[in-house]
Amino acid sequence: MNSSPDTCLYMAPLKGITDSLFRQVYSRHFPGIDRAVAPFVNPQKTPRYPDKLIADLLPEKNPGLPLIPQALNTEAEGFLALGDRLYDLGYEELNWNLGCPVKMVAGKGRGSGLLPYPDKIIDLLEQILPKLKPALSIKMRLGYRSHLEALALLPRLDSFPLTEIILHARLGTQLYRGPVQLDHFDLCREKTSHRLIYNGDLVSLDDFISLAARFKPINRWMIGRGLLINPFLPAEIKGISLSRGERQKKLQRFHDDIYDGLKERLSGPGHLLGRMKQVWIYYIHAFPGKEKLLKKITRAASEKSFLTAVDSVFER
Repeated sequence: MNSSPDTCLYMAPLKGITDSLFRQVYSRHFPGIDRAVAPFVNPQKTPRYPDKLIADLLPEKNPGLPLIPQALNTEAEGFLALGDRLYDLGYEELNWNLGCPVKMVAGKGRGSGLLPYPDKIIDLLEQILPKLKPALSIKMRLGYRSHLEALALLPRLDSFPLTEIILHARLGTQLYRGPVQLDHFDLCREKTSHRLIYNGDLVSLDDFISLAARFKPINRWMIGRGLLINPFLPAEIKGISLSRGERQKKLQRFHDDIYDGLKERLSGPGHLLGRMKQVWIYYIHAFPGKEKLLKKITRAASEKSFLTAVDSVFER
């Protein structure tokens, strides 16, 4: 056993990848994940969230794996409307995204783009928390432009009844580039009394062992791209062993189930191949020594050429 019995592993929200299909197929083939945070729901100009806008969160699409929806709202009316709608669907917790680094989001003062403005964050929490039906957690970064941003914000969050704070150990301006800033994560630990969940570049068992030793007693961990780079990582952390033959079968069946599911959902091969290529940018690393074959996959212009390239990776 490589982790303590109370270790809890979260699937990170990756926009365009970890939708309900991915979550269900992944948890069916690879053990170890305990909870998932869904990609954020886009804020609406009118505070209405009909089924078509939250289709991926409907309970019938999300059996089994416990799921926490995510809000990106920065104004109270829409935030509360989304919270009410999701609570009525049975969700007892909502996560607030203060971490998305994408310029289209951050440039509008949402996601990590809101971190330089702690007064706005506090003001919104004061407005919504007395009325919000689900419990609230926050996913954030060390800051957008400066590590000082999280250090200033975290102590001010102590007065709010948050369930936990998920902290990605990078700045927003880093996007997903460069190393995680572990020293700054350590500083943030000293600034909050809330439960912290570590997030950022957790892709191998060695990563987990090192981080768990350094950040003890943290026992909750969020894994994002690492679930595709090393799909067996949660099982390895939980001490679940699989034979080489089992691993190979799971890698192939997972891919085929994702492909078949997306083909059924999406209209046209262009959308299908676009989504699958997004997956393969990370998934190729699950096949050491075959990284050069990624070009054949990403350059495939038809389903036939794509599947031929994939079969060369699987050697089938």
